[in-house]
This record gives sequence, C-alpha cells and structure tokens, in this order.
Amino acid sequence: MVAVPVKTYTPEEYLELEVTSTTRNEYRDGEIIPMAGGTPTHNELIGALTVILRLALKGKPLQVFVTDQRLWIPDRTIHTYPDVMVVPRPILLQEGRKDSVIQPIFIAEILSSSTKNNDRGEKFADYRTIPSFQEYLLVDQTKPHVEQYIKQGANQWLFTEFDRLEDRVTLPSLGMELSLADLYAEVEF
Repeated sequence: MVAVPVKTYTPEEYLELEVTSTTRNEYRDGEIIPMAGGTPTHNELIGALTVILRLALKGKPLQVFVTDQRLWIPDRTIHTYPDVMVVPRPILLQEGRKDSVIQPIFIAEILSSSTKNNDRGEKFADYRTIPSFQEYLLVDQTKPHVEQYIKQGANQWLFTEFDRLEDRVTLPSLGMELSLADLYAEVEF
C-alpha cells in the first residue's frame, strides 16, 4: 500500500482559501482541518456564556468574540476558532490581516465527546504559547461541570473543577464571577 502524501499549505494559502470558504477550517502547521458543527446544547452554552460575559464586561476595555473569530497562534503556526474568547481593546491583529486576533486573555471551549481530549491536551498546550493568555474554561455539555485553568506563573496553571449548579466561578482575568446556574439555565440533560 502506498501512502498518499497530505497536501500542505502555507499560512498565506490557507488564509486566501479561508476567506471564500463556506465552512470554518483550522490551520495546523501546513494542514487545513475542517471544523465540526456544533449541537444545539453546544450552541446554547456558547450563547449563554457570551451573554453573561458581555453583560459583566460592559464598559471595560475588553471584547468578547465567539466561534467565527479566527485566532493566530504564531509559535505553533496555527489558525483556529475558539468557542469563546476575550481580548483587550484596542484589538491587536495578526500583521497584515484584518480578521485574525492575536492576544486573547481568556478562552473557553465547550466540550464534546469528539473534542474533549484535544481541548484538554494539544489545544490547551497551543493556547499556552500565547503570552497574553491567562485563563481557560472548559464547559461540559452533558452535565453541569466546568474546568478552570488560571495562569499562576511561567509554566504553572491552577486547575479547579465545579460540578454543582450553585457553584460560582471567579474569573480573575476578567474581574467577574460566573454562576453555573446561569450558564446551564436553559440546558436540558
């Protein structure tokens, strides 16, 4: 059996294709990877988290972005689309681009059975190469469960889990609290 070589692309070729693409695709060191669609629960949690963040951050020099905003991770040569991210204003963009942010301080991913291992592993490792990145939230869509990682220092992250609807998660990078009851209010398990 002969192995078929995987076509690789430059970041510039990827960006040119992505501008006209009808689907979202990640770029990982030369490879273009189609992104899976979300479930209704996945979308409900993204929407709830976005509303909670926007209300709490109103008037602060921060911008909340959701799934369609591309993030450039230069140290890993990756373009990706986090479920939710917060960046400081003024928004800094990848050099020469108007559509790829570069300095998130907070990122959240909604876990699914097909993405949870990558979200906890390789994707988190990729995000940790971003100097501005301070906080990572993983939200389970099958039960009330939130995993929080807060940067403590170089190569040091504090991990905390929350499993009860009455739990409140302090988000120090954003100067706010998040209630699991509010986050999961419309989710049926």
